[in-house]
Amino acid sequence: MNKRREFLKKAGLTTAGVVGASSLAAPYVKAQTPIKWRMQTYAGPALAEHVVKNAVDAFNTAANGEMTIELYTADQLVPHGELFRALQNGTIDMAQSDDDSIASPVDVAVFGAYFPFASRYSLDVPALWHWYGLKEIWEEAYKDIKGVTWLSTGSWDPCNAATTKPIRSLADLQGLRLYTFPTGGRFLSRFGVVPVVLPYEDVQVAMQTGELDGVCWSGITEVHTVGWSDVTKYYLTNNVSGAWAGSYFVNTDRWNEVPKHLQAQLKMSIDMSHYYRLHWYWWGEAHYRTKGKLELTSIPAAEWATVEAEALKFWDEIAEQSDRNKRVVQILKDYVATMEKAGPPYRYS
Repeated sequence: MNKRREFLKKAGLTTAGVVGASSLAAPYVKAQTPIKWRMQTYAGPALAEHVVKNAVDAFNTAANGEMTIELYTADQLVPHGELFRALQNGTIDMAQSDDDSIASPVDVAVFGAYFPFASRYSLDVPALWHWYGLKEIWEEAYKDIKGVTWLSTGSWDPCNAATTKPIRSLADLQGLRLYTFPTGGRFLSRFGVVPVVLPYEDVQVAMQTGELDGVCWSGITEVHTVGWSDVTKYYLTNNVSGAWAGSYFVNTDRWNEVPKHLQAQLKMSIDMSHYYRLHWYWWGEAHYRTKGKLELTSIPAAEWATVEAEALKFWDEIAEQSDRNKRVVQILKDYVATMEKAGPPYRYS
């Protein structure tokens, strides 16, 4: 009997120890399979290194095995124009692009990418979203769309033309076949430009074969980074917009499955991406104008002023399309008035 009592006592202690050890170990045991996402960016491989891959790599490291994002470049999984629909139906989990070129069904999509003369400098974009109310309008707009959550908008490079022919007057724009964005193309067509839509990876060959006369898709940093400087000769210093407004989007169901701490980490990685691009493009636009391959050309200021005046007419036309668009246009007008009143360095006459 004494032996039996001693055995039961030891067994109880052992069991308690095992239970205690299990309880202590539980937080360190991965109870679920790591989350795996597929993300597609608008950018080709060379450009993706600077506009998204660094942030994805940082997130994957910080997630510590709990989640991994697999990055795919332009058109790799789905054509760029079908990116929003693919995100909505769950073919991909996350996308980086602009509302305009991925055919987002929101009314404010027209302001994504390069809305003519909406910005002059890269800092205009985050200022407009965070301090002038565009963030709240984008959140409101995407609440109307099932399946996709908008996370964040940031600033990229300006929109200038790199071409095989010199542009020194508005007349030189007549008949130019340029690879560009949907809304930017609609606006430029008022001056004789023929907008051309092609898969991203086909653009360089199209310029070599003469199918394209150039691109109006980026600033000079990207023109050199992706190789377009090898097949163009001239760079027009007048830009249609001072910065591209690009966004990060996620599939809503997939996003809601992600733990809060990983959601926070992903947003921090996105902010890291926004910050890196601000200084990379600011460096690159000056560097490649002074040390790059292309000859710089300009349209005289007095002549270019007619393009800016036409942009304001374009704004008013867009404002009539919806109440939200009208609110955005009014914000842009108020912002421009504030910057002009503030004077240098915000605006120079």
